[in-house]
Amino acid sequence: IVLCQQTITCRAAIAWKTNSPLAIEEVQVDPPKAGEVRIKLKSTGICGSDDHVLKGLVPMHFPLIPGHEGAGIVESIGTGVSSVKPGDKVLILVIPQCRECNSCLHLKGNFCEKQDVLPASGLMMDGTSRFTCKGKRIYHSFRTSTFSEYTVVPEFSVAKIDDAAPMDKICLISCEVPTGYWAAVHSAKVTPGSICVVFGLGGIGSAVVMGCKASGASRIIGVDINEEKFPRARALGVTDCLNPRNLKKPVQQVVKEMTVVGVDFAFEAIGLVDTMLAAWDSCNQSYGVCLIIGWAPPNTKLCLEAETIISGRTMKGVCLGDYKTRDCIPQLVTCYLQNKINIDPLATHQLPFDQIHKAFELYHAGKVIRCILLF
Repeated sequence: IVLCQQTITCRAAIAWKTNSPLAIEEVQVDPPKAGEVRIKLKSTGICGSDDHVLKGLVPMHFPLIPGHEGAGIVESIGTGVSSVKPGDKVLILVIPQCRECNSCLHLKGNFCEKQDVLPASGLMMDGTSRFTCKGKRIYHSFRTSTFSEYTVVPEFSVAKIDDAAPMDKICLISCEVPTGYWAAVHSAKVTPGSICVVFGLGGIGSAVVMGCKASGASRIIGVDINEEKFPRARALGVTDCLNPRNLKKPVQQVVKEMTVVGVDFAFEAIGLVDTMLAAWDSCNQSYGVCLIIGWAPPNTKLCLEAETIISGRTMKGVCLGDYKTRDCIPQLVTCYLQNKINIDPLATHQLPFDQIHKAFELYHAGKVIRCILLF
């Protein structure tokens, strides 16, 4: 394998500062250094976490290239890279798997210590960036930066996938599907006949709904303030839709009254303290399980009534369905190819990359489950 030493010029969407429109610019992408992989993107999804980044709800360094849910083809590799080669189809992983840290070596851990999420440096492992625009260094986003025709990521943030994978949809398995669907199936292990409530019916919440239905839940209550999402949610498996703004009582009280004893499983897919507490309070006090998937703003605190905790309810944080990413993500792709799971209903819109602004408009209007940008 000939290692690439050429800089590539391509298009990328740059956020020059918080709360400013993305600008499609010509950027220079350096060749991969030791232990790194340069990838030609084929598709990328717009996730709520990317919107949090742009709004400044997640502490990041600007200017940066956002995006983390991506599928592409390896263009070149740095020295020492052995798990992928040029031409391989891959998914880019927002949570890597270095296979060396305490989390990776632990049987149940999956939040690799080499992640660049909490906190985010915006730089590669050697403390530098691979992007330049107009003579200025541009920061990475989570060491993924998939809103670019080419990106450079560490080898431990790359999962080689089956050559038969359709690159226009498979990017969803790098984030949305494990984060939502497998939070229900793998993390919560939703049981047949159980009652579930899902707070937030966007991309992740919709995937949770699909996971609950696939697991045999008898009732799925969906909670969202945007009622335009309700018909789509019902089509995916939601049996009852609630808009908290139209209720005369707190939504958790309404859920408790609807279910008499509270739900078996509650999923929070928004990232707000109020909805996390509502999810917790919706659970059966003895055996209910509350799973927190949404990413809360920094420096916010979650306070529970201490005396109610001993009754047996469980609260659990979930990241990417508790899967070790490099080991398991390729297996999930294979499951999709073998028709064991169906991710197609989650990909409601596809647009060319240069229509990224329209894609965000659709996202903000709640008119999509997931809009995929194609390169």
